[in-house]
Amino acid sequence: MKARVLIADDASFMRQMIREIIEPEGYEVVGEATNGIEAVDQFLELRPDLVTMDIVMPKRSGIDAVKGILAEDAQARVVMCSALGQETLVTEAIQAGAKDFIVKPFKPDAVIATLGKILDKQGDEA
Repeated sequence: MKARVLIADDASFMRQMIREIIEPEGYEVVGEATNGIEAVDQFLELRPDLVTMDIVMPKRSGIDAVKGILAEDAQARVVMCSALGQETLVTEAIQAGAKDFIVKPFKPDAVIATLGKILDKQGDEA
């Protein structure tokens, strides 16, 4: 079974980069969001298996979007994407309910390993 992923990042090249890393590994990108409001709306509409969420986005931050998603679905799996030096934001995101994080610039092996680990924890097949 393919895992369905929603990618939330305000930078289109970052969304494309994640897509190019995960699609060859069998993940299906079901949606892309450019801000935190879209991320929550698309999550509710698409019900993906996993969300990659940028921390810093317009309209609604990634941290706030995580809270919004988890308020609707306590089982949601959200992985934060952060640049180096955003450790305090990552900690806040984990406290808000994010399952893990990946660091930009993305290392493909690390991205795949993190997503696989999050999905395995839930007993799903990626």
